[in-house]
Amino acid sequence: MLQFSHEVFFEVAKQLSFSKAGEILFISQPAISRHIKSLEEHYHISLFERKGNSILLTEEGKLLFNYLEKATELQRQLEFDITTFTDTKAAKGSLVIGASTTVALYVIPKILSAFHQKYPEINLRLVNRNSETILKALLEREIDFAIMEGKNKITSAKYKFFMTDQVVPVCSVKSPLAKRKKIEAAELKDIPIALRERGSGTLSAVTEGLEKLKIHIGDLNNRIILGGTEALKNFLLSDTCLGFLPLRSVIKQNKSGESVRLHLPGLHIPREIYFVQRQGSENDKINNLFIKLALQQYNKKL
Repeated sequence: MLQFSHEVFFEVAKQLSFSKAGEILFISQPAISRHIKSLEEHYHISLFERKGNSILLTEEGKLLFNYLEKATELQRQLEFDITTFTDTKAAKGSLVIGASTTVALYVIPKILSAFHQKYPEINLRLVNRNSETILKALLEREIDFAIMEGKNKITSAKYKFFMTDQVVPVCSVKSPLAKRKKIEAAELKDIPIALRERGSGTLSAVTEGLEKLKIHIGDLNNRIILGGTEALKNFLLSDTCLGFLPLRSVIKQNKSGESVRLHLPGLHIPREIYFVQRQGSENDKINNLFIKLALQQYNKKL
């Protein structure tokens, strides 16, 4: 088993930050420093270069990191295989899942709960970012696998279909648009609109959907850009702008009458949600355990 000092170094090396590593490991920054110093004294090397307020790995640090990357994965798989040799429900291990905003808020919580109840000894961690940064985290091995919208053409990731969602135009019941319920595509250039930030799966889906109607995203009367589904939803509920949100995120508000789903003839924005794994990790047993349960629990359309 890896020493805790190695785990501390590994996290610091991934984050390139003593403070961020401390937050993830739930230990103080002085404790982080002591563990790093202990390793440096043990190996008689420097693991990090200090440059102002930032740190970089030394060549020796990079070497140790590369070995620990392999060792960490072997330890994770070994612990799982040993504990499940006679009983799968006794599984031990860890799983770090990256999920895009909509998935993290409206899809994955019930799956996490079901998985935790079935395999209580597997430590779970959820990383919630927009689609672009989640994919980056996957390729940089910050997470074990991802659940996100849409496919990227990169060859270093493998995609497996999970479920279908859709993005719909909505507004607050306070908006003058709410009384109409139906708007024409040509009007989008004049109606005040709020959008998600660049890199979000929702914005990508909206861009693609509008292009089918010969409308460029840059032609919209965009008044504000917000990061995150909840931020956009809460803004729209308080404002008169039109916005585009995943249907799953506004089901309750539409039913309660706080928001209104608008009809825009010809606009259909479906999007597929995928499990994404690094090339070569498709047979990871813990990942596939979660994926199997997720498909059983939540593979349905709206």
